[in-house]
Parts: sequence; C-alpha cells; structure tokens
Amino acid sequence: MIRTTALAVLLATSLSANASEEAKTKADPAKGKVIAETICVACHGADGNSPASANPHLAGQVEEYIYKQLKNFKALDGKPAQRNNPIMGGMAAPLSDEDMKNVAAWFAQQKAKPAGAKDEKQIALGQKLWRQGDFAKGVPACAGCHGPAGAGLPAMYPKLAGQFPEYTETQLKAFRLGERANDPEKMMRMIAAKLSDADIKAVSEYAAGLR
Repeated sequence: MIRTTALAVLLATSLSANASEEAKTKADPAKGKVIAETICVACHGADGNSPASANPHLAGQVEEYIYKQLKNFKALDGKPAQRNNPIMGGMAAPLSDEDMKNVAAWFAQQKAKPAGAKDEKQIALGQKLWRQGDFAKGVPACAGCHGPAGAGLPAMYPKLAGQFPEYTETQLKAFRLGERANDPEKMMRMIAAKLSDADIKAVSEYAAGLR
C-alpha cells in the first residue's frame, strides 16, 4: 500500500508538470462552449451534466483530466487510440488540440448537478474502501488519489464525487478486464483486479454521494 501511494505521488507530480507544459496556450472556455453545444450536448449536456448514466457528468471535472481523455480517444500518428471507444473516437477525431483544451476548460467551469447514492446498503463497505482501502487484498484507499471528498487531482486523477454510480462501476470493471488501459503504469488495472463485484458496486455508490 505504501509503495502504491508513493507511485501515485510520483506520477501525479510528473503528469501535473506535463499538463502545465501542455497548457501554455491558455484555453478559451467561450470557444469550448460552442463545441459543447454542438458536439457534446446529446450525451453530456451543454453544461456537462449528462442526462443518462451511461455517459459521465463532465461539469466540474478536473480540466486536465478531460483534456487527457479526449487526447486518449484520438488515434495519432497511425497508432490506435489509447482509449478504445468508437463513439468518443468519432467525436474526438475532428477536434484540434486547441479545441480539446477549450472544451475541457468549459466543462471544468460548469456547476455540477451531482448524482446521489441509490443503494444505502452499500455505503458502509464503500466508505471503508474509500477511506481505508483493504489491506488484506492490497487495495489502497481511494481517497489517497481521488481525495477524501472525491474532488480528484489535476492532470491525473478525476473527480468522482457525484458521478453516476453506474458509470463508475462500468469503468472499474473495464479496468479490471483490461478493456480500458489508459491508466498510467497500469495503476487502476492493478487495483481493480483485486476488487470483487460487490467492492466495485459499493465504492461506486459511496463516491456518488460524496460532495
């Protein structure tokens, strides 16, 4: 657990530096608003509050994280996209680097209308995993990377507070199966591999209720 936390700190420092380097060109949220209203609106809402749990809320999400995900959905230099999703791949394909920075800045500035926990039976286990992890399984506390209140950390760790529990659950299972593989140093894949379905559901429900 200590080694995992140390790795998280090193990766966060490195990626934060890279994000700062990439952000030298100041993003324009006003231009991002136009993209959100024309390209992103059907799935994520113009203000980033998604109408359906299959698509994540982006309002108030970490700006650098949104930008990174958009880049990961794009196939570059003849190489396949790091994050394989036909729908998002098609949406991201026509966006320039500047477009991605602009729309990320727009969504990051919007006020989230968070989801809430729906299954109260899951809260106790979810809280334990979030705050303490599971030493016996070698699972670190989620709060170590995503923050006690789920606010995330720029560049590397997304905000999970108020996210649809169904979406968080789907992503954790995708990491566990290796279907999603754009996590630095396989960190989320290694953690998710140690989580049961019950663990994943519980921590997803708990995160949905964080504010």
